[in-house]
Amino acid sequence: MKKIVMMMAALLAISLSACSQSNKKENNEMKKTLVAYFSATGTTKAVAQQLAEVAGADLHEIKPEQPYTDADLDWRNKQSRSSVEMQDKHSRPAITAKLQNMQDYDVVYVGFPIWWYTCPTIINTFMEAYDFSGKTVIPFATSGGSGIKKSCADLKAAYPQLTWKEGKLLNRVSKDELKQWVEDNK
Repeated sequence: MKKIVMMMAALLAISLSACSQSNKKENNEMKKTLVAYFSATGTTKAVAQQLAEVAGADLHEIKPEQPYTDADLDWRNKQSRSSVEMQDKHSRPAITAKLQNMQDYDVVYVGFPIWWYTCPTIINTFMEAYDFSGKTVIPFATSGGSGIKKSCADLKAAYPQLTWKEGKLLNRVSKDELKQWVEDNK
């Protein structure tokens, strides 16, 4: 009888240990993360690739259906494509390569160059192409001289129903700084 009780206790302990291990795994399981970015000149792309590597995230390029030329990006020309798009708050440049598995992601970093003190309107196209319910969205940007604060405020105002974390300007950022930022966003 004593042996049976000890065997039962051992089986119970093993079962509880297995359940405990399973729960620990579920609680510590990393959230699935995506780094989605738009880059007209390659600057934001380089940062996005580094961020995806550091975060252990999938990478997705937000590609315009019609690529931007140097003439399109001439901010001094009021008739350039980017100038016209940025003047029209309803502009939604078409994108290609739509993600088929957006529902799989819990955290989405959204990266872009800052144009006219905010995010390019192609970011709105991306934001409106998917259901971000239940996801955490974290903006990041590169810029030749502007901060990210207005971009973040504009995105939060346009999509107030989403869960946003504070964005960050990632110009000349080190891998260690990226690691710390990713860790801070967990």
